[in-house]
Amino acid sequence: MIQWQWCSFTDLSGAQLYEVLAQRQQVFILEQTCLYPDIDGYDLDAHHLLGWRDIGGRQVLVAYLRCLAPGAKYDEMSLGRILTTGDVRGSGAGRELVAHGIQYAEQLHPGHRIRIGAQQRLEKFYQDFGFETVSAPYDEDGILHIEMLR
Repeated sequence: MIQWQWCSFTDLSGAQLYEVLAQRQQVFILEQTCLYPDIDGYDLDAHHLLGWRDIGGRQVLVAYLRCLAPGAKYDEMSLGRILTTGDVRGSGAGRELVAHGIQYAEQLHPGHRIRIGAQQRLEKFYQDFGFETVSAPYDEDGILHIEMLR
């Protein structure tokens, strides 16, 4: 069972922020072997969705994404830094994460579309949530990506 928590940046505790950055580093930089500036300035104004699971009597961050307001990065609102950890991959946690993210983003910014920069290999996954591909594939940090809109 995953416990979901939405926070603004200022509502994140130091320990929560540390865990978010540690998991983003683990997934995006180490697992995907991409050297890029993860701390990009967008976190300060984002809303963060954290998914916690009790593993061995300890609360562990197993899913995460951030939501940016329209105009922060794109004309549309956006979801990004979407990740699940190895502890929950293949369990449906990613689908649950994206569904919660969309629902909350639409409450925060009603009437706005959502843009994502998705890894091309996940195109079908995001299409299942109503996202449509709106760009040709492009290389971002050695991984093919596409822009998608919902």
